Amino acid sequence: MTGPAAHAGGMSAPIVIHRPSPTGGRRVTIRGQIAGLAFDDHDVTEFLRRAGLPDAEQLLDQPEWVEWRGGRAHQYAAA
Repeated sequence: MTGPAAHAGGMSAPIVIHRPSPTGGRRVTIRGQIAGLAFDDHDVTEFLRRAGLPDAEQLLDQPEWVEWRGGRAHQYAAA
């Protein structure tokens, strides 16, 4: 198997954007490690750049790379 799923054990995308928190923002994990709390797409792309993914903006809508959990993609408002 090749591609990002191979690096994540073939089970899910290596980047997970979790459900919006009650106070706003979404936790972002990269390969199981917490990257931070994002309040918009810019925050997410910055976390991905810091993790070594220079074309981060183009990954956000690719399900093989990013899994949006517990809410609509690109929505960060309080749950």
